[in-house]
Amino acid sequence: MIHYHGTPLTPRSELLKLSGKNFCVSYVEPRDSGFCLSNAQSVMWDNGAFTYFTQGKQPDWDGYYKWLEPHLGHPHWAVVPDVIDGSSLDNLSLAKAWPHRRDCAAVVWHLDESLDQIGQLLDLGFSKLCFGSSGKYWQVGSQTWERRADEAFNWLEKRGPLPWVHMLRGLALCGDRWPFASADSANVARNYKDSNVCPERMSRRIDSIQSPLFWTPRPQEMELFK
Repeated sequence: MIHYHGTPLTPRSELLKLSGKNFCVSYVEPRDSGFCLSNAQSVMWDNGAFTYFTQGKQPDWDGYYKWLEPHLGHPHWAVVPDVIDGSSLDNLSLAKAWPHRRDCAAVVWHLDESLDQIGQLLDLGFSKLCFGSSGKYWQVGSQTWERRADEAFNWLEKRGPLPWVHMLRGLALCGDRWPFASADSANVARNYKDSNVCPERMSRRIDSIQSPLFWTPRPQEMELFK
């Protein structure tokens, strides 16, 4: 499992300690993009949809596409634009409109969308699939969220070999039952000062926790009240 640590992380002297790690850089907060491109194993370029949604702002997808042009190439990859709490049609349209190479991009499936939406997104030829928590599945790791994640992996297992699945805002799930290939979180950048812990040491502990390679299908648990 690849662990992507969110930025920005200040001061720069502390970020330097994380040289050689994998980073997540958001379009809406790109101040560490140059450092990460030069010093990271790989960079996940995030579209900023979470920030747009929580702050009630309109996304700038044209600006995002242009910003990515000098940054996109293996081993780095980008998250395709998505609208949290948007319709499946909206998100499918954004995926189809992606102007860059699809082998360096991940399309987003929201947990409150239909399972069939996963197939429609994967059939577009993207190399990675992100799970995005939304609607009644907004709280990552809740019982409702867990049931939905089980349903999604059961569906993917029936479809064939598991694709690369990335969990957005999901490093806390490392070591749990889901076979995520990667995940990201801003935990280190946000909390290392309050915890009075060296950020490199904190990230090293997170990086040492891995997820399983394979998925064992689980029986579907019906919700008591629909």
